[in-house]
Parts: sequence; C-alpha cells; structure tokens
Amino acid sequence: LCLSLSLSLYLSLSLFIFLSLWCVTLGDSELPVLQSEGDVVIGGLFPLHYLALEPEHSYRTKPQHTHFDHRAFRWMMTMVFTVNEINRNSTLLPGVRLGYRILDSCDHVHTSLRGALSVVTGKRTEENIEMGVDERMPGCLAGAPVSYFATCTCLTDKLSYPSFLRTVPSDLFQVRGLVQLVSHFGWRWVGILGTSDDYSRYGIQAFTQQLKDQGGCLAFHLTIPNSPTPAGLRAMADILQSSRARVVVAFATEGQLLEFLSELAVRNVTGFQWVASEAWVTASLLTSPQFHPLLQGTLGFSFPGVSIPGLGDFLLKVRPSPTPGSEFINMFWEELFGCKLDFGAGSGDGVGSKGPGLTAICTGSEDLRNTESSYSDVSRVRISYNVYKAVYAIAHALHQLLQCGSTGHSQAQEKPMCVRMVSSHAGSIDCTRCPEFYWSDRDRVKCVAGIEDFLSFYDTMGIILVSLSLLGVVTTTTVTAIFHRFRATPVVKANNSELSFLLLLSLKLCFLCSLLFIGRPSAWSCGFRQAAFGVSFVLCLSCLLVKTIVVLLAFRSTVPGSNALTKLFGPSQQRTLILCSTAPQVCLCAGWLSMAPSIPFRNSSYQGLTGMVVLECKEPWPPGFYLVLGYIGLLASLCLLLAFLGRKLPDTFNEAKLITFSMLIFCAVWISFVPAYVSSPGKYTVAVEIFAILASSFGLLLCIFAPKCYIILLRPERNTKKTLRKG
Repeated sequence: LCLSLSLSLYLSLSLFIFLSLWCVTLGDSELPVLQSEGDVVIGGLFPLHYLALEPEHSYRTKPQHTHFDHRAFRWMMTMVFTVNEINRNSTLLPGVRLGYRILDSCDHVHTSLRGALSVVTGKRTEENIEMGVDERMPGCLAGAPVSYFATCTCLTDKLSYPSFLRTVPSDLFQVRGLVQLVSHFGWRWVGILGTSDDYSRYGIQAFTQQLKDQGGCLAFHLTIPNSPTPAGLRAMADILQSSRARVVVAFATEGQLLEFLSELAVRNVTGFQWVASEAWVTASLLTSPQFHPLLQGTLGFSFPGVSIPGLGDFLLKVRPSPTPGSEFINMFWEELFGCKLDFGAGSGDGVGSKGPGLTAICTGSEDLRNTESSYSDVSRVRISYNVYKAVYAIAHALHQLLQCGSTGHSQAQEKPMCVRMVSSHAGSIDCTRCPEFYWSDRDRVKCVAGIEDFLSFYDTMGIILVSLSLLGVVTTTTVTAIFHRFRATPVVKANNSELSFLLLLSLKLCFLCSLLFIGRPSAWSCGFRQAAFGVSFVLCLSCLLVKTIVVLLAFRSTVPGSNALTKLFGPSQQRTLILCSTAPQVCLCAGWLSMAPSIPFRNSSYQGLTGMVVLECKEPWPPGFYLVLGYIGLLASLCLLLAFLGRKLPDTFNEAKLITFSMLIFCAVWISFVPAYVSSPGKYTVAVEIFAILASSFGLLLCIFAPKCYIILLRPERNTKKTLRKG
C-alpha cells in the first residue's frame, strides 16, 4: 500500500511539474506555436490547456493532468480565420499581408502576461539580428482574462494600463445586473465563490457592496487557490454544504471551477441555485451530463451571440499537418478523435494526447462534421466574435496609420492618428510628431513649416474689403464737402448741421477702423481694432439718437407750452447727451485694453486638415467683445424705437423716417452677424466682422444722407424755406 501511494504521488507530482514547466516557458521558440508569416504580425494567446486533476484517485492509473479546451481552440482558429479574411480584402490594408503568432496561455494570468510580453517584444532570431530587423507586434490578443474576454474594472485605469483596449463591457455593468437579478428573486442570503485573480477580486468586491446596499447579506466567501489541493477542495465543499444559503454567485472561469465542481459532483450535491458570471455562464461544463444535477437551473448574463459568415465552413476544413506551426491543430485532432497522428508532432507522450494507451492511428482525413463539440458549434458565437472584432480593430488602426499622407485618398478619408506625423524612413510605420507649427510633407518623410494664413491686403478678399472701405471713406468725405458747401441752405440747416457733420465724422471713422482688421495681426492692431470699432459706432449711434430726439421735440413745439421743453434741449444739452452716451463705451474699451487686450495668436488647430497656421487675434476675455457689441445694440434699439415713433410726423425733410430705415438695416446686419461670426473658421471670422462694419456703415450713410444730397444737387428748387414750410 505504501509503495502504491508513493508511486501515485510521484506520478501526480511529475505530471504537475511537467505542466508547470510547459506554461512557465511559454513563448520560447521551441514550444508549440501556431503562426503565419506576414508584413505585420499580430500576437495571440488562448487558454487551450488547463489543469483537470480528479479530486479522487484510485492510485492505480495515471491521472488525466490536462484538459484541451475545444471552445478555446475555436477562439484561436477564429483569429486565423479573421486574419485570412482581412488578407483577402482588397480595400482594408491593401498591399499589406497580416500574419499571426499564437501561443497557449494555459488559462493562467501570469502565463498570459508572460506570453503577451513574448509576442509583443518579438522573436530575436540570428537571421533578424543580422538583417537589423526587430520583429515586434503592433497588437496582441492576450489571454482571455486580460484581453478579448477581459471585463475586470481594474483595466479601466488608463494610467496603469495605457495600451489596453476593450472588446467587451467592464464588470461595472455585469455586477449591477447580477445584483438586480438576485434582488428580483428575493435572494438576500447568498454565498460567493471566486478565485485569487483581479477579475474575481474586483467583481466580488463590487457585488458585495451593491448587495449590501440592496439589503442583502453574505453567507460565505470561498476562494479557489491558483493550485488547489484535494484537501483544500474538500474543505471548501464542506463549508458550502454546511451553509444554510442556497444561492451561490461564482466569479471565475470554466477551468478554475472545474476541479471544485467535480468535487461537488462526486458528493452528489444538489439543491443550490448557481448564479454565473459571464466567464462561465456559456461554458461547456454546463452541458456536461456529469454536472447536470449540480448546475441545473444556473442563471447569469452572457454577451449577445452572433453568426460570423464563413466561420463554420472554415473550422470544418481544418486538417492536421506535419509542418511546423500546426502543433495545436494536431493536439486538437488527437484529442477529438481519440487517436494518434503518426508524423510525430503533438503525439503520444506530449500534451494533448490521451496517454500511453493510445493505439489507434489518425489518418488526418477524419470528418469533423461527424463530431459534436463546442469547437464546431458556431450558430451563436460570443467570445469568438470578440476575437473577430479585436483583430479587425487592429487592422483598421494599421490601415489608418499606413494611409496617412496617401495620395490615393482624400483628406476627409485619411487625419487623424497621423496628423502632423513623419515617418523615420519611407514606408515605415514608426512615426514621430513634428514640432509645433510644422507638419509632414506628402510622402511623410520630413517636417515642413506650416503655411501662415491671415486676411492679407494682397488677398483677393482683402483687396475687395480694402476697396470698399476706401470707397466708404471717399463717399463720406464727398458728402461732408457737399454739406459744407451748402451749409447755409435750408436742407442742411433744418437737420442740425452740427450733428450732421459729427455723424459724418463718426461714419468716416467706422470705415477706417475696418482697415485695422486686415493685414498680419500685431500687438497694436489686435489691441485697438475692437476698441476703435466699438467707440466709432457708439459715437455714430449717439449722434443719431440726439437727432431723433431733436426731431421729436421740434414737432412737439407746435403744441402750446412745449417751447420751454425745446429750449431746454439746446446745442449744449445735445453735446452733453452725446458725450454721456459715448463715455460708457470709452470706459469699457479702456478697461478691456488695460486688463485683457487681444493678442496675436498662431492657431494650429487647422493645420492637420489644411497644413495652415492661422494668424489671428486671441481674445483672453471674450465677454469684453460681447459687452461692447451689446452696448452698441442697446443704443441702436433705443434709436430705432424713438425714430419709429416719429416716422409719421409731417415734414418734407423728416429725418425720423430716414433714421428708421437706417436702423432697420443696421439691426438686421448685426443680428445676422453673431451666428456667422461664431461659425466662421480662421480668417473668415475677421472677414465677416469687416463685412458687418461696412454694410451697416453704408446703410447709415446712404439712408440718411443720400436723399438730402439728391435734393441739394439735383432738386435745388426744393431746397427753400417756402418748400419746408409747405411740408
């Protein structure tokens, strides 16, 4: 008996050490790998093997030490299928062939991370070293717990995991759903079963907290160790059986649960309601007759199943081969058909064989259609679809990177991973960012200075706006000369010649201030242009406001007792009102200039689209501009209201009508200006403001002074006191 026990212990320990060495040395070139060469190679890790120690041994036969996961093998072959599908696609990664290098993660977190490091850092062969090639992977589908099946909330931390991208939601949503599930059925007294990895620890922590918030309580918390012993499994089973809680929530994978559930199945444990995490809710053990009495009625959430066109046919065409790189396929073949391939790879005494008792020889032509396993069941795949999406995500990222600067694509189809990037040599996918205000040339091999763009005096648009500004100045000067020449005539005198000359001066300033917006922005032009615009227009509107009040009071003078009111608003009072109306704007602009003046700014936000660096004036305090504009709007509204009230007063030269029309044009221009100003990019923002200044200035000049000039120059017979009195 002692000899039998010693021999059994020796065999078990030897097999366990063998599996450990298999997983620990994973990633070395001499171990099995499924690979295909390509211009760009993607790494992959899949949990093909995991421990499956039987809890009770007869001590007479060699125990089964590993389990080959057909479902995980399907995930692996889905990656191969996806890479082949992308290579056949003429529009995605044209001219670039994808390859793959896939290893076995042994369903172990540390092994997965080590394997991921192996495929990411690449293989350093003597041939590669001589050629100066360092084969590195641009992307890696790591083992299920840390990549295409990763739901741990810990991976959301981009500071700790900057290169990790999910293809599935985090456990934040799963835990919320599980808590709602147990609460819905009124299960308040539950047990927790987990493992020592981050997926289980973080999931259980969140579940426990939310369960307590819902009024639930935790009966027990069992943790399956990384290397469980039969004694430890029996102790855990005793705790579960002795608990009065009938609901067990399990956060673990199929491989991690297998041994513990086997122990419970041997004991014929029933009557427990199992709530499964997404990691094992669709696992093959749920359909195994061995676990039906134990796991019947298990509930949980899974990812939506989909059908991948062509995947089923591809999986059924897989065949074993003696060529290097087919070891995993050979292992799968021997495992599925219970035979031994006769060309050595993955045979008899290796992992994946059935043991020394194998006598049947595999022909390699066995038909997969005659088998039933989770490998060939692709009606509604879930994890396989995550792998499918992950490979396509890497392919699309590479496509965007390699298409940067391509002459065969429009700018809208190429900017955004490679905006202002330059390759170290032609055709390279290693890019470095160009310095600020520089961008890459068409071939993306050198950095060139961005083209400075601003509203220049020499641009077509600049020439047109300058011409209109000078036309306004000349027209205003001409009107001023006409009024000065005929200043003694009734038309000029009847409309308060002093206010008319002041209004013409302010209009000339409005036309001139538009020139400050054209040309290369400088410290003085940026600082003074908005202030000049604001003060000029307020002075203009103040004159119009006083003119309107004078007209209203003049026609009220025909009413008995109104002469005193007219005398109270004489020339000195008019000048005072103009000064008081303009002073607030002057103070606002002075404070704006002293506290937060506009400054020249090189805006490179358009550089990635056009290669332009836009020179513009930056407003450190945007409310300042809108306050200036708001005060102008206040005076314009008041002036329009008073002019509208006096538009029907009888007089041949009633200025109230003219001011009403001019204010309607003024308000229409500036109301439409605001949305156009906000939405216009770059130098067009400046052009919109200049256009608004010129349009409103011409509106005031023509509406108020054109009718008077017409009478003075073309109808002098109406420019008499007799005609005025008749009006």
